[in-house]
Amino acid sequence: MTTQTQTATAIIYPETDGQPMPDGEYQAPIYVDALATLRTHYENSPGVRVNGNTFLYYVQGNPNMSVSPDCYVATGLSPEQQENIDRNNTYRLWEVGKPPEFVMEIASENTKSNDLIGKRALYADLGISEYWRYDQTGGDFYGEPLVGERLVDGEYERIQMREDDDGRAWAHSDALNLDLYWDDGDLRFWDPVAQEWLLKPSEEHAARLAAESRAEREQAGRLSAESRADQEQAGRLAAEDRADQEQAGRLTEQAAREAAESRAQAAESRIAQEQAARLEEQAARQALEARLAELQAQLRQPPRE
Repeated sequence: MTTQTQTATAIIYPETDGQPMPDGEYQAPIYVDALATLRTHYENSPGVRVNGNTFLYYVQGNPNMSVSPDCYVATGLSPEQQENIDRNNTYRLWEVGKPPEFVMEIASENTKSNDLIGKRALYADLGISEYWRYDQTGGDFYGEPLVGERLVDGEYERIQMREDDDGRAWAHSDALNLDLYWDDGDLRFWDPVAQEWLLKPSEEHAARLAAESRAEREQAGRLSAESRADQEQAGRLAAEDRADQEQAGRLTEQAAREAAESRAQAAESRIAQEQAARLEEQAARQALEARLAELQAQLRQPPRE
């Protein structure tokens, strides 16, 4: 009895089919901006994956069963699920365990029919919560500029679209918690929580340059103010130094006057003392002379009998 050993061949799930996008020159700038804008928005949100123009495989063992959304967002991913996508460089539905919550297709001449029919049915079967279609032309390919659909009981139902007075069409995405706008051919995202537009890469770059320029101007202003403050401080110190010198001069002058007055008073005191001594000496001489005169007078008197 012969035993035949069969070696199982590993199934390869290609990262790319090697073919360019059908309308890459038209679609690429749009989805590149959309991906970059959403990645920046979610960069500090754990478990969120933003990608596009990559393969999503949905049947294990059959690499022919794949789809490549222009843009997708998956939320609530664990680190292991993220590592799985990074390792394979593809989104394998049976390994990740859940589909993306948000998918968007960019309209073009060669993809419009599949986006409206084939992909729409497939995304519903895969359980993708929201399917959005964006037509830069305003409706030449899809018949409308922007439409979002939400999966309800396995079928897509349109999300209510609104139109502003200025013609901007928009609707809210629960999956992203963002408002999507078609704004005169431009795809924009509005954050209703932060009440601000999400910036495109070019806008973010311009805003960063403007912020850096403002920071430089503010820094220059602070340095100028500090320089003026230093100059004012130096002026105050110089004024205080002059005042100190003037005060020292006044004190020196006063001390000199006081010293001169003291010397004058000492001289006057000496003169007064000398004058008093002379007067005392004169009085003593006068007293002596009077005594001598008295003695002489007594000597001239004849003796008594």
